[in-house]
Amino acid sequence: MPSTPTQLPAVRAMAGDLAIRMDYDLDSVEDLRLAVDEACATLAAIALGGAPLTVVFETTRSGLHIDAWVPTADGTDVPRDGFGWTVLQTLADNVEGRPATQATVPAGDGSDAAVAVISMDKYLPGQRPGDPVGRLDRDLSSDVTVAP
Repeated sequence: MPSTPTQLPAVRAMAGDLAIRMDYDLDSVEDLRLAVDEACATLAAIALGGAPLTVVFETTRSGLHIDAWVPTADGTDVPRDGFGWTVLQTLADNVEGRPATQATVPAGDGSDAAVAVISMDKYLPGQRPGDPVGRLDRDLSSDVTVAP
């Protein structure tokens, strides 16, 4: 999708819909919506002009994993200072920002073109690594990709 602020509500809505279907509580659903919104806004600010934003949602037994990325100029890193990054760290259970290439990101084109990626996880209650055996008895594995 285009990396413009007017397109971000669609990604936020998809994150919320997946979280509701996965039985997250309402506070966690809102946390996910806000985290996805903040990650996408952060990436949109550093994207090459007109470059698309790609967001890949992966559901697992433990929760939701999200990779969001945009094409960037070589050497561009994800800004990890300031209020936006603090918000991401607060709302997601794990968050990482890094430079990468199209060859190393989900739904990339396999090239060496530079991208900036934000990856995050939001675990279901009782599903954090190291927690006792989880409560889910169904397989939630699937991929949903929003890409150009």
